[in-house]
Amino acid sequence: MADWRRLVRDIPDFPRPGIVFKDITPALADAGAFAAAVAEMVAPWRDAGLDAVAGIESRGFILGAAMAQALGTGFVPVRKPGKLPAATLAQDYALEYGSDRLEMHADALAPGARVLIVDDVLATGGTLQAALSLLRRQGATVAGAAVLVELRALQARTRWQETTPLLAAAGF
Repeated sequence: MADWRRLVRDIPDFPRPGIVFKDITPALADAGAFAAAVAEMVAPWRDAGLDAVAGIESRGFILGAAMAQALGTGFVPVRKPGKLPAATLAQDYALEYGSDRLEMHADALAPGARVLIVDDVLATGGTLQAALSLLRRQGATVAGAAVLVELRALQARTRWQETTPLLAAAGF
């Protein structure tokens, strides 16, 4: 399988000046790299007894859906506002360049469901914390979180106030 790490590229000044965006789309476009990345993210969770994977919009959908398929679980989308048709729960959060909101269907999970949160990049950790809050409000048990890329310089891992694992496939 291809080394997906070499295909992650830096895009300076996106989405705002001063931000260096980690673009994973070249790794997703390469079949071998995509398969290798998903396999690496899935490996620690194979025997975790998961009921669902919750993928955060938008690249977390891509990785999360592939992981759910590989793990034999359901997939729950955690979306940006106004994208879900039924009753939702919402959570605001801070980004390194502003703020945003996440939503999920209020009936997406049964109470006690074991869920893995998936996103593409861990930067400040606000998105993961917002997803964690939504899942807990739904009564889910969060088994942990998985990200493809961790921006170590931003030290979000130190703000992950969880007893559940936070696993990153690669640090930059």
